Amino acid sequence: MADKFDVTVIGGGPAGYVCAIRLSQLGFKTACIESRGALGGTCLNVGCIPSKSLLNLSENFQKAKNFQKVGIEIEGLKLNLDKMMKSKQKSVTVLTKGVEFLFKKNKITYFKGLGILKSKNLISILDEKNKQTSIESKNIILCTGSEPTSLPGIKFDEDKIVSSTGALSLSKVPPKMVVVGGGYIGLEMGSVWARLGSEVHVIEYLDHITPGMDKEISNEFMKILIKQGIKFSLQTKVNSIKKTNNSVIVNAEDLKKGKKSYECDVVLISVGRKPYTKNLNLEGLGIEKDKKGTIKVNNKFQTNISNIYAIGDLISGPMLAHKAEEEGIAVAEIIAGQSGHVNYDVIPSVIYTFPEVASIGKTEEQLKEKNSEYKIGKFPFMANSRAKAIDQPEGFVKILADSKTDKVLGVHIIGPHAGEMIAEMAIAMEFGASSEDIARTCHAHPTFSEAIKEAALSVDKRTIHS
Repeated sequence: MADKFDVTVIGGGPAGYVCAIRLSQLGFKTACIESRGALGGTCLNVGCIPSKSLLNLSENFQKAKNFQKVGIEIEGLKLNLDKMMKSKQKSVTVLTKGVEFLFKKNKITYFKGLGILKSKNLISILDEKNKQTSIESKNIILCTGSEPTSLPGIKFDEDKIVSSTGALSLSKVPPKMVVVGGGYIGLEMGSVWARLGSEVHVIEYLDHITPGMDKEISNEFMKILIKQGIKFSLQTKVNSIKKTNNSVIVNAEDLKKGKKSYECDVVLISVGRKPYTKNLNLEGLGIEKDKKGTIKVNNKFQTNISNIYAIGDLISGPMLAHKAEEEGIAVAEIIAGQSGHVNYDVIPSVIYTFPEVASIGKTEEQLKEKNSEYKIGKFPFMANSRAKAIDQPEGFVKILADSKTDKVLGVHIIGPHAGEMIAEMAIAMEFGASSEDIARTCHAHPTFSEAIKEAALSVDKRTIHS
């Protein structure tokens, strides 16, 4: 006889494991099915956590090369990539084990295997030994995440033509790397390998990098990356990628100048991700998807089958771990009869390069498109005492506020610790703060966050230090 559960979560990534924990807290008998063999999903295993580990380690290596300039002399500095990769993997292992501990603590039943929908209440689980078991569940939550998208006719071999997964595990520093796609992931991984010694060239189809980002921030970001040695070819379409014995040839077309080719050792294709719905049997149950392959849900995350829900990268919206976590908590509370919700207007996004880039709310382009009346406040880190003291003066804070109400509509930061600084503005915007509210809040001195206060003052042209 099949085990019975109140709720079963298929997928153990940020959306799934957070959802399962919250369900258990709410008193539901909860199961979670994960096929990877380790909890945490793409983010923890081959995404945000290992990439941030490598970003940090490569940044430290880059800084160490320049220590002599500030009176710290190191002899015999060298890269040990094998050790660096082991350090990265240690971070991943510790955190995945931590999630498993949380499952035990919250009495969540954890199944390792593929979860296959057989009916609206029946799930078949196929483990790595092809052993099949079945469970029954009153409610089912789908959150199997996403996978990298390649270019038409080009397959990842995770050796010379790699996705972000392969880029996290290269056995040696490639002398030349081409990154196809100037988005968040491509620029983060490109930055890692540029710091470690690769000559990195980014090819982007659009006329700017980081699609969807405030254009002023995007332009400044690219200028900084060029200073760091990364090369860019914008408005360039990749037509084919061919492997030779010793290299990879990227054949492309500059939309203004015509055909071009790039020879390199490794190509990272980073042109987006798509929902991962293999083996779920959505078609068999008639669960509806849109043209992009995302699962259609209502405002309670229900699919067209009312007891089957979907969250995270499987549904529309930014493919961000923290967005998925919020949805995981929200859907658990909705099932419990509470008013779970997600405020999609205040979800921050961060690029963990050096310097970091962080955004929340509307861009200036979005406000112009809607004919919104707005004010702008800006403050450069060049005028921030903490940034100057540690020689990290690049970038600025930009605040967009409603012209009439002064309500903060969007905040964009490029500079040191931008990813941490954006949290202040997330709280402020969640509670409907005005730029005046931010300007009148005392910020400790000397801190990077003073740049936020000064940008808020700048909205009404009363900056103190600029």
